[in-house]
Amino acid sequence: MPIENLARSDVITASVDEPASELATMMDDEDIGSVVITDGNEPVGIVTDRDLAVRVVAAGDDPTEVTAEAVMSTDLCTIDQGDGFYQATELMSEHGIRRLPVVDSDGELTGIITSDDLNELLADEHQQLAGVIQAQRPSY
Repeated sequence: MPIENLARSDVITASVDEPASELATMMDDEDIGSVVITDGNEPVGIVTDRDLAVRVVAAGDDPTEVTAEAVMSTDLCTIDQGDGFYQATELMSEHGIRRLPVVDSDGELTGIITSDDLNELLADEHQQLAGVIQAQRPSY
């Protein structure tokens, strides 16, 4: 199944000059753990709640003065919307990440897929398989 069918399309984004304090507010308001930083429609970085804790709060910086550009992870790993579940898990494992912005063939952001999303999908699949097994096993 293509990632575009699994990914969330309602990605919360911000520009590179967004203050860290606003990113934290966005995460709180939307109940999310990251904001994708974009240049136009192209993802250029990501800021996670951990980035804010470590790179702003622990560093003792003023979150109203620090911008997304200063705290974002710039070695952004993305996945093509036509790639599948296996490619997503492989990328997450290989790069030690939990979130993958989804892009189209032009490199424009179309969604995001997280390890939580993939785990939820696996749990649903296991539940369906368990139902098949239970329906076919002999009664005891």
